[in-house]
Amino acid sequence: MSATKHFTEPWDDYELIDAGGGKKLERWGEIITIRPEMQAYFHSGIPFDQWKKMAHWEFIEKKANKGVWKPLKKDSPTTWDVKYKRLTFKLELTNNKHLGLFPEQKTNWEFIEDHLSSDEKFLNLFAYTGASSCVARHLGSDTYHLDSVKPIISWAKQNMEKSRIMNVRWVHEDALKFVIREQKRGNTYKAIQMDPPAWGLGAKGEKWKLEDKIDELLAATSAILDKDGFLILNTYSPSVDHETLNELMSIYFHNRNYSVKSLHMKTTSGKHLYFGELVRVQ
Repeated sequence: MSATKHFTEPWDDYELIDAGGGKKLERWGEIITIRPEMQAYFHSGIPFDQWKKMAHWEFIEKKANKGVWKPLKKDSPTTWDVKYKRLTFKLELTNNKHLGLFPEQKTNWEFIEDHLSSDEKFLNLFAYTGASSCVARHLGSDTYHLDSVKPIISWAKQNMEKSRIMNVRWVHEDALKFVIREQKRGNTYKAIQMDPPAWGLGAKGEKWKLEDKIDELLAATSAILDKDGFLILNTYSPSVDHETLNELMSIYFHNRNYSVKSLHMKTTSGKHLYFGELVRVQ
């Protein structure tokens, strides 16, 4: 069964300019970067020599997603801010090619804006630098932001401060352990978002793979989601494919409306880039 495609859109401070040849060309505010992208297995729309002329930074991968940023223009900043509506997000060059924001998530920010109301409880699991938490808290929701990496929570706090947002509930914890405890406590949430990596580390450094945890994670979150609430899940692991997700959703959300779609974004040059699977329950 082939997945229906769902497209997310750019905004003023983000543009997916081009992709191809295992790389993608992106504009973040006024800064343009070149990063590795395994899904860009096709030919680019713009020649690579033009990419080099446009970009400020290129990430050079050394091993296992680790590498260094090569400057392509003099005096290019290593950290800067971008805007999404009235929110401000800090970007920074890291040694794992990321900048602190997943722009394909914009479709989920919009979904949250359309479906979450003031004072309703929002749980952001694997919350990273907190873009969705900023969106939810700006709406006035009772926002719980959970991540297992302390420096990433600190980065999220900077985004909250830059966006003049206060009173987010910070949780430094393993996502699955927290959700299971919330189930035992009888706590529920109007909305839950999960953006788990294909593999990661728990709060105490324990290793885990998404394919080993996704079943238990969906079982636990289904138990703490309000009957009239919504859930958003993104996955990037090839081991957790469209068919697997449909099967799991039919088990844990059989009495709810849900969808499993492949997430894509169009480049300005006319290419389509795949960003994993998008699951929604509402």
